[in-house]
This record gives sequence, structure tokens and C-alpha cells, in this order.
Amino acid sequence: MHVFVTGGSGQTGPAVVAELIAAGHSVTALARSDAAAARLESLGATPHPGSLDDLDSLYNGAAAADGVLHMAYGGDFSDLDDMMRRDRTAIETLGRPLEQSGKPLVVTSGTLVMPAGRESTEKDEPDTTGIAAFRIAGERTCLDLAARNVRASVVRLAPTVHGPRDHGFIPMLIATARKTGVSAYVGDGANRWPAVHRLDAAVLFRLALEKAPAGSVLHGAAENGVTLRSIAETIARGLDLPTAEITPEEAATHFVSPFMATAYGFDGPVSSAHTQELLGWSPTHPTLLEDLEHGDYLATPAA
Repeated sequence: MHVFVTGGSGQTGPAVVAELIAAGHSVTALARSDAAAARLESLGATPHPGSLDDLDSLYNGAAAADGVLHMAYGGDFSDLDDMMRRDRTAIETLGRPLEQSGKPLVVTSGTLVMPAGRESTEKDEPDTTGIAAFRIAGERTCLDLAARNVRASVVRLAPTVHGPRDHGFIPMLIATARKTGVSAYVGDGANRWPAVHRLDAAVLFRLALEKAPAGSVLHGAAENGVTLRSIAETIARGLDLPTAEITPEEAATHFVSPFMATAYGFDGPVSSAHTQELLGWSPTHPTLLEDLEHGDYLATPAA
């Protein structure tokens, strides 16, 4: 299969591109800079110049492909309406040349769209008032294409996609611990975060492209929910710092932003049982806490 990929040079993208090529697929990937193009070429992909706002580039890339994987998401987080508009427009543009073809379109979302306080499944509806509600519009735009004979599916990634050289939620949590001298969690820290290793996520994306039925919603979570207290305690041991229980009000100034404070206090476990059964996906790589203890997360930062 010849796959057109957006977001192929981002944090998770290179692992996905490498997984696709190793499985015998060819990859053309959107590149908005020379650095991105060089990274993609080093992985064996063909760079395709453009950006999410270059709709002609998106259309042409999708039109020349046997399938499309859309991982890129960007914009100004102070203008969520514009971010949603850009994502919807990009998905509509990528999907248009695939209509009536039965070809796959896989779009990325996140499990943070799901309701708080209980374990959600792939069959549950996302929370339209939740902290990640801005991702729902893209999900719906993708899934609507199934009615036009596009094999459209959505992969909701866990908030923690961990692995070497991570620069997401967990490194920010570690940086805050180094800066403040305590490894903190909100309330009693019993709130749960799903997690998945980057290499397991890459396999899931490949399987979704290869065989996810039209209209599928998939959960990219190898672990249903890791408590924030256990994450904070593992960080504390590794950095030789104390832990600290803080209130939601204190969290708003302790962490890097009010949004991150809300995220670190969010209880959002999910099940991926349906995804694993449907696609034969079996995560095999280290857990989040194993990665924290034995990976590069707690290494001394370069001077």
C-alpha cells in the first residue's frame, strides 16, 4: 500500500513511518520544512512539501495514495475554534479524493475526549463539554466519510504515548518536579491516565490502515489507567525528591498552565479490549512506569 502521512516527522510519526515501511508499505509524508523532509528521507519516506493549510498539497498527496494517515494537528491553543476549523478542513480535503474508493483514511484523536470518572470503551460517546472536546469535530468529520465509501477510522491515542525522547505530558511533569523540588499530584492522586508505548501505537496505526472496518473508533491504550500518584512517586524516586499532594487550586499555578493542571487531575481510564480483538493488536513494549524507571526520562538534562 502507498500511504500518504501527515505528522510523519512529529513525536509519534517517525515510529509509524518506520513501522509502515518495515511492513512493506511505501510512504509519502507531508513536510513543511527542510528539517522535516530530511528526517522523513532518513526513515525511507518520500517528502511531500506542504502544510495543513496548503489544501492543494493535501489533496494531491491523498489522491496519489492507496490510503491516508492523518496525525498532524496544530495551531494556536488560544483559538480552539480555529484549530477545529483547520483540522476539519484538512480531513475533508484528505477524504475527498478517497470517496467511493473504499480506501482507508485513519485520523488521530485522543482518549481525553472521553467522559471523566469511569472506564470508557470505544462504543461510548465522547464528552462534548470535556477538556479535549476540540478534537471531537475532527473525529466526526472523518467518520462521516464512511457513508461515502471511505474506509474511515479514528485512533484515539492515550495522553501518554511514551518512549525515548518523549517531549509530551510526562517530560513536562518531570520538568516541573525539577523546578519546584517536589513531585506533585492533584488531590489523592488516584485519577488514572491511559498509556501506550510509541512502538505499540505505531503497530496500531498500521493495523488500522490495513484492516479497520469503515466507521471504526479505536483506542490506542496499552494500559487502561495508571494513577497519577504512581507516576509522581516513580518520578520522585528517580529524582530523589519528595512527593506532594496539592489541591486543584494550587495545581493551576504549580504546573505549566491551568490546562495542564486540569489534565494532570483528570481521571480518564479507557478500555482498548474491542480494538485489540478487532485488529489483533497486542501491545508488547514496556509499560509507562517501566519506561520511567529504565528509560531516558529521568536522565540528567544536558547542560
